[in-house]
Amino acid sequence: MSVDLIRFVIFAGVLIGLGLLATRVPLFRPYLRKNPMITFLLGISSGFPLTLLVATMTFWLAKVGIDTATIGFAVALGTPYTIKFLWAPLVDKLPLPFLTRAFGQRRGWLFFVQALLFVSIWQLGASDPQTGHMGPFVFWAIVTAFLSATQDIVIDAYRIEILDDDEFAHGTATNQFGYRTGNLIAGAGTVYLASTEGLGLGWAMGYGLTAFCIIPAIIGAIWAGPGRFVDRFANASGMSAGQWLKETVFNPFREFLGRHGAFLILGFVLIYKVGDAMGQTMLGPMIVDLGFADLDYVSANKLWGFAALIVGSALGAPFILWLGMGRALLISGLLMMFSNVMFMLLALSGNNYWMLVLAIVTENLTSGIGLTVFTTYLSGLSSLAYTATQFALLSSFAAFGRTWLASPAGVVAEKLGWVGFWGFTVVAAVPGMLLLWLLWNKGYLVQSVRQPSTQDD
Repeated sequence: MSVDLIRFVIFAGVLIGLGLLATRVPLFRPYLRKNPMITFLLGISSGFPLTLLVATMTFWLAKVGIDTATIGFAVALGTPYTIKFLWAPLVDKLPLPFLTRAFGQRRGWLFFVQALLFVSIWQLGASDPQTGHMGPFVFWAIVTAFLSATQDIVIDAYRIEILDDDEFAHGTATNQFGYRTGNLIAGAGTVYLASTEGLGLGWAMGYGLTAFCIIPAIIGAIWAGPGRFVDRFANASGMSAGQWLKETVFNPFREFLGRHGAFLILGFVLIYKVGDAMGQTMLGPMIVDLGFADLDYVSANKLWGFAALIVGSALGAPFILWLGMGRALLISGLLMMFSNVMFMLLALSGNNYWMLVLAIVTENLTSGIGLTVFTTYLSGLSSLAYTATQFALLSSFAAFGRTWLASPAGVVAEKLGWVGFWGFTVVAAVPGMLLLWLLWNKGYLVQSVRQPSTQDD
């Protein structure tokens, strides 16, 4: 049985177990509600394009003999996801002819972007990358990345607006499950469709069929209705261009920055997961350096670790309901710090398979909890008046912190060695915890999932 098939069985087993648990345990029951199920469907459509662009595409290019230097351009395709707040205001408030009137702001934009995304993925698959003739392929890859990031703007805003407070954390978790389902379909699924070792349909058809993963979000959007989008332009027919731009582009940032503790919140979002991100960056190199066999790493990380990550993500929602948002952020942060201590012990013990499994399971379990808690917190910070813009800003800040502030990880590991490096990642997490304590102490962090804003009318 292949690793990907085992991962699918694990994933399906956890979801089935979660459904059974939800019939028995009150803290898990919101998983069975309509809106969390809808966010699962939205997550599938959100999760598949990035995997097609990064993991699957680089595999395809390598298989057809494209050199590694050219393949490296795929890293840049993640850029739209870190700067999507630049065009989020237009997605947030610009009405589309006919579509907005017929379906509402969020669904109109979703259907519009998905139609373009469907075409771009088909074109990407049909581009037939060849050495010296990569122009069309690169063009459609860039277009697909931009449209995928735009789809995320819409889906994130729509998810926040359709969820009630008592299902907010569970809807965030099921959205994560859907996202990983999309990852699996676009990764192993597309390779199976295209490969001669699978169905042998070729890459063009493999990509084209995977493009139909836009359908779950369409079903979910029809099922959910228009959501709670706040229309500030209903009676603004006489608004000048300058007034419209001020409301659309300037006011979302002004509203957020005008909150008490806004800059402390942005600082916290920026650095909260830096220690965890640094550790993730250097885990692979340490495994190689300690002499573990490839199959040991595959079974520990891709199977044991994957199962722990899914379980942790599922536990995140009841974790918030049980503890409240502030304590959930604090304890999940401390748990992630503790998981890095486990890698210090692994570095000390050397090539010990079961210590590797224990460290990876601990890290993935705590990261799964932390991911659900932190994403729920970011979602709750977004005012319903400017949902798309503010969530795009906050998620971009978080992505910047994970990507760039964690970039010195290799230098630190080289200077300090593996034991010292993992100790450093624990210390690197301390500033985020201190900012969290400061936010809580000053009353800028409340226990409910939706954090206070000034314009949620």
